[in-house]
Amino acid sequence: MIPYIPHTEEDKKEMLREIGVKSPEELFKNIPQNLRLKTPLGLPSSLSEIELLKEMRKLSQKNVNLNEYVSFLGAGSYDHFIPTVVDHLASRAEFYTSYTPYQPEASQGILQVFYEYQSLICQLFQMDIANASLYEGATALAEAVILAHNFNHRQKVLLSKTIHPEYRDTLKTYIEKTLGLSIEEINYENGITNLNKLEERISEEISCVVIQNPNFFGYLENVREMEKIVHKFGSLYIICVDPISLGLLIPPGEYNADIATAEGQSLGNHLNFGGPYLGIFTCKKKFLRKIPGRIVGETTDRKGQRGFTLTLQTREQHIRREKATSNICTNEALNAIRCAIYLSTLGKEGLKEVAKLCLQKSHYLAKKISQIPGFEPIFTAPFFKEFAVRCPISPYKINKLLLKSKIIGGFILEKFYPELKNSLLFCVTEKRTRKEIDKLISLLGGK
Repeated sequence: MIPYIPHTEEDKKEMLREIGVKSPEELFKNIPQNLRLKTPLGLPSSLSEIELLKEMRKLSQKNVNLNEYVSFLGAGSYDHFIPTVVDHLASRAEFYTSYTPYQPEASQGILQVFYEYQSLICQLFQMDIANASLYEGATALAEAVILAHNFNHRQKVLLSKTIHPEYRDTLKTYIEKTLGLSIEEINYENGITNLNKLEERISEEISCVVIQNPNFFGYLENVREMEKIVHKFGSLYIICVDPISLGLLIPPGEYNADIATAEGQSLGNHLNFGGPYLGIFTCKKKFLRKIPGRIVGETTDRKGQRGFTLTLQTREQHIRREKATSNICTNEALNAIRCAIYLSTLGKEGLKEVAKLCLQKSHYLAKKISQIPGFEPIFTAPFFKEFAVRCPISPYKINKLLLKSKIIGGFILEKFYPELKNSLLFCVTEKRTRKEIDKLISLLGGK
């Protein structure tokens, strides 16, 4: 281990001599005097290591954490149970120290992990190809739209307003400000995309139509009807999904989606104050050479033994920048490993059971809340594990009240949807117990 050794005065003098200046101040001589700070920074006095650790612990105790609080908050990040084996296996040194495997000497272990991850995701989504790896769900969706444009060279994108608002913001940053494409948003009716509005706007100018299912409100879109509308003029059909929902819902491949993406956090990754997360990206085989990231494949060596290799590398690190499909340059290997371990541990039936529990428990809560005077469901469409309710008082007051009882309340929809005033989006995962749900109902009822 290399010890931490601060620079001595002699070290500093030697460095200054080497670069040809007499003092550190000379390094800033090109900065005008009127732009320089004339007063001290106002930093607190230095602390010993013992004092610093105490201060950091004190600060950390101000955070609300899921070991002490019960969460009914979803909106893109979900409190699902993670089997202990996921933490145990993912903590092995050969996994958590792995770096981006683009070097020729990349280990067979990390390549196999990517291969297994890709294979599991393809089975779950029923799509031809899954790559590795993208930052998180929002950028995975943005890369899907970029692929669509590169494939058909059309200039317009139709985007449902039921897609996660932050995903839509990311798309606009990528697509409108970088590629100059135009985005048109399709409004919703009863919590799902308005099919009549979609059919009115679809044309040969549309590069792709982007849908989320279950959508941001938690409701199920008419994915089969949409497929017929989208493909009428050869536009690409892009779907963003909750991977847990695929334990029960039909996968994107079965309703002819061209590209399907997701946020992989719910598959064995902790919430961690917002990251790091994992962007899942799947598509049809015909788009293979236009996808971002990389594909790991299975092969045999000269002795006929099973091995793994980077089969496709269309990133700007590997080929000429102007020929790259994307400048995505990241490594979500550890998150992908956790995802692969989680899916392998649960298996098909386990994932189905998790999805079923989410469905049953969320519908139990929705039914009970609708019986409380003043509360009413905003939409009546079928939903998976999230649903929206209109409240008799400010949702800010409700969440403040719940927090006092160590319950993290729902998402305040007015933040992104001004028309949905006094509304909360509740989420119920398989972790929530009958006792926890009943306590929430009791508090909302003022008992």
